[in-house]
Amino acid sequence: MPSRSEVTYFGAGPAALPTPILESATLALLNYNNTGVGLAEHSHRSPLAAEVLNSTKDSLRSLLSVPDTHEILFMQGGGTGEFAAVVYNLVGVWVERRRRKAEAELVATGVKKEDVDTKVLERLKQEIAEELKLDYLVTGSWSLKASQEAVRLLGKDRVNIATDARTVSADGKFNTIPPEASWNLTSTKAEGGKGPAAFVYYCDNETVDGVEFPGFPERLAEGAGEEDEERLVIADMSSNILSRKVDVGRFAVIFAGAQKNVGLTGLTLLLIRRSLLPPHTPIPAPTLLHSLSLPVPPAILSYPIISSASSLYNTIPIFDVWVAGQVISSLLSRFGDLKVSGQEEVADSKARLLYAALERWEGVYRIVVQDKRVRSRMNICFRVNPGDEAEKAFLKGAEERGLLALKGHRSVGGIRISNYNAVSYEGAEKLSTYIDDFADAATAKAGST
Repeated sequence: MPSRSEVTYFGAGPAALPTPILESATLALLNYNNTGVGLAEHSHRSPLAAEVLNSTKDSLRSLLSVPDTHEILFMQGGGTGEFAAVVYNLVGVWVERRRRKAEAELVATGVKKEDVDTKVLERLKQEIAEELKLDYLVTGSWSLKASQEAVRLLGKDRVNIATDARTVSADGKFNTIPPEASWNLTSTKAEGGKGPAAFVYYCDNETVDGVEFPGFPERLAEGAGEEDEERLVIADMSSNILSRKVDVGRFAVIFAGAQKNVGLTGLTLLLIRRSLLPPHTPIPAPTLLHSLSLPVPPAILSYPIISSASSLYNTIPIFDVWVAGQVISSLLSRFGDLKVSGQEEVADSKARLLYAALERWEGVYRIVVQDKRVRSRMNICFRVNPGDEAEKAFLKGAEERGLLALKGHRSVGGIRISNYNAVSYEGAEKLSTYIDDFADAATAKAGST
């Protein structure tokens, strides 16, 4: 049986964690800070737990340069839970903004006070019927699932698929990102429409399909400014957060399951613009949402409720928060003033190394995403020619060298290298060498037959 130091784990999630952090975690589980009690056993409402939460939050704010305009929340439910949470919460923001505007305009036009609520309700029903839309950029399996959840919650008439990468792909699969000019976003008033969608959602990195946005889509920056003209951008960064610099201020919400680059399965990070939370934007009353035939968010998925409780509304897994904090603080210690840009340089260098190895042997390997502009740095997907048996042989040989968990997602097959932060450059070099060795042997065998 190999030791941990003898293998490199390329799992897509749960992913590898740095060995020193796991060693510290072992001690923390048994006896945290000489309290005689393991960290997972301490009350989530204890001063000790509050210190863990606050220190992790401070480290994340520092590493990603999160501005004061944004709150940091810790939640549960993973990315899949957030597919629903963003719908519940951002539709609530849309309704509240429309309600306030309608109320102010009706009062200004002299509508009697006792008639205002009825008139507001009538106007909201009409605006919901005519204007409420959610925009989704569908570029892979996860953004597709997110859009399907929105349809399940609100109905297909409320969901606008602004782009679907499969429609521009030669094989009808997710292997590119359509040009921004082709996106059919819900029109703002400046564009001749009735206003932007309640939000625009995209998945920054698609783990299954190997597609990653190269940066913030400039098309989504259009229309920013006035509250009723602002495009609220939601990004799922579950698989590439902490791997590159992000201008957090451009996003309404960023969420990420922790199990790729941050920590353990069970914790979700959320960065949300404070202007979307009380007191700036109150929660719509459940009775109002009922009257409008809109869903009321469960408390556990309500951003305002979680925020007001400082992420302690329910029993949060404080051990998971601690592990995330250790990962984040270790990056801060390693890269200093470079912050997350230091890790970005490492991630990019590993990706370049691995893609270069695959490109050296075009007759043996086929990179799934041919468009180099949108190739994922985190999930490198490829096929081995001539097919299934060659891929089985590749996986078997990789395991013999301690290169583990390279099998592609069950829905697409093939090979997938998950190049998350805990994969060392040395581990990437070992895999690059194996890619060369396997191809060299395969080419020699083919030449001898």
